Amino acid sequence: MTAIVSAAGLTKHVSTGSTRLAILEDVSFTIERGESVAVVGTSGSGKTTLLGLLAGLDVPTRGAVTLAGQALSTLDEDGRAAVRRQAVGFVFQSFQLLPALTALENVMLPLELGGVDDARVRARTLLERVGLGPRVHHYPRQLSGGEQQRVAIARAFAGPPHVLFADEPTGNLDAATGAEITALMFELNRERETTLVLVTHDESLSRRCGRRLRLAAGRLVADERS
Repeated sequence: MTAIVSAAGLTKHVSTGSTRLAILEDVSFTIERGESVAVVGTSGSGKTTLLGLLAGLDVPTRGAVTLAGQALSTLDEDGRAAVRRQAVGFVFQSFQLLPALTALENVMLPLELGGVDDARVRARTLLERVGLGPRVHHYPRQLSGGEQQRVAIARAFAGPPHVLFADEPTGNLDAATGAEITALMFELNRERETTLVLVTHDESLSRRCGRRLRLAAGRLVADERS
């Protein structure tokens, strides 16, 4: 197998006044192409910070990240953004849809930014795949939370991505809707042979992944495989 994400000695410190706070400390691991990996731990353990570093949304104090063959530390923000456009999809707890765009336009946007000619056709196909064919022209405010997350999932897979990063994707949903969204996300991940890196505090959700990276107080304390 080929590594798609790797972290080497990943450390993140932040300064608050005269205090220096360690968010992550010397975290190292490799994720192989096609794996499904949950990053788990209590609130404040560094899960979301780790996800941001792996995706190149933030830079570490020390250590290095390689994403889709690119050493992120060698790239400026424009370079990291280019890697994200080419290789990464995101699903967030808060959906992150643009309110002035319809469901179809939200999914079309990353395709158009990537210069895809048939962006409208591909976006509509993805929305139909996630069960929103009749809702493509609705705005986010006209959609339920579960429907908004379906739009976000369609947008995340539009690339298509090599890696899908998901940060508490069911955190704003009720249990039944969350279960539907989880099933959909894993189905699409299998269909498109994507690598999934999922941040969650939900142990039942984490057990659906083939592997769990467990953080405590900013350190990697366990690497568990199913």
